[in-house]
Amino acid sequence: MDLERGGDRRATAMTTATSVPPLFTELVDDAGLFPPEALTMAAASTRHRRDKAAGHPVLTHRFLCMSEELPALLAAVGPEDRFRLGLITPLDTEAVYRALARIADDPRIELALVEGPLPDGPDPVAAARRAVSVLGALPEGVPGHVEVPLTGDQPSVPAVFRVLAEGGRAAKVRCGGLRPELFPSCERLGAFVHACVTGGVPFKATAGLHHAVRHHDERTGFTHHGFLNLLLAVCRLVDGGTEDATVAALSSTDTTALVAEARQVSPATASTARNLFVSYGSCSTSEPIEDLRALGLLAKEKAA
Repeated sequence: MDLERGGDRRATAMTTATSVPPLFTELVDDAGLFPPEALTMAAASTRHRRDKAAGHPVLTHRFLCMSEELPALLAAVGPEDRFRLGLITPLDTEAVYRALARIADDPRIELALVEGPLPDGPDPVAAARRAVSVLGALPEGVPGHVEVPLTGDQPSVPAVFRVLAEGGRAAKVRCGGLRPELFPSCERLGAFVHACVTGGVPFKATAGLHHAVRHHDERTGFTHHGFLNLLLAVCRLVDGGTEDATVAALSSTDTTALVAEARQVSPATASTARNLFVSYGSCSTSEPIEDLRALGLLAKEKAA
């Protein structure tokens, strides 16, 4: 399968100024262009340069950008910049080829991954086949992620994952957004995670994962999933747990228990879990690090 494997890079990251457990290494994609941060391209690219220079191992240093914003990105990057691009685009042939043509042979841009929504249509399995076919246009070794909606006909989801697995492609899940219906229940998110782990389909997540632990946000009025909850949900399944155990991990707001569980995750489980849960997009690149540090899950900072 054409899957993204981060083991070597994660091992290297452990030698930098901040020692990060494998469970959290290269976890966070830079989604600064997206709400609620919604930075301008100038501000987002400036922050990304600063983050790259700092080199914190929790960050993937992939810059997420919609295909329609590629002209603005290309105008914002300088001749010395080297941006690893996470391209978000409709998964139709014309859109993908047009986006690839914009960045072809540009040494400032490295295409790191492509992601997009399941194409529209009454049959999600047929839509998944179309998406896999379109992603065949990607250069060799570039992962392609298909966003699987957690609404509608849930019995069709296992068949969608079989199509992705057979086509060597990965999944994507939306964990929140600006409207309440964009927040999947713990049961539906648990079913998604279970399908990925049992089917051997890597996935990435987007939206809503603002903090490590599940919480109610007074600003938005929404209850948000936690990225630590999601990591541990995958770990439980890797260790032979049930789908119910996965849902319980996603539902928990017991910070003390979640932190204790995270500290007990073995290196082997962490490696397998992270080959499945590849990363998630965060509009803030500082909050995930601050959360992990506050929870005591990052090793003490080393002096420069």
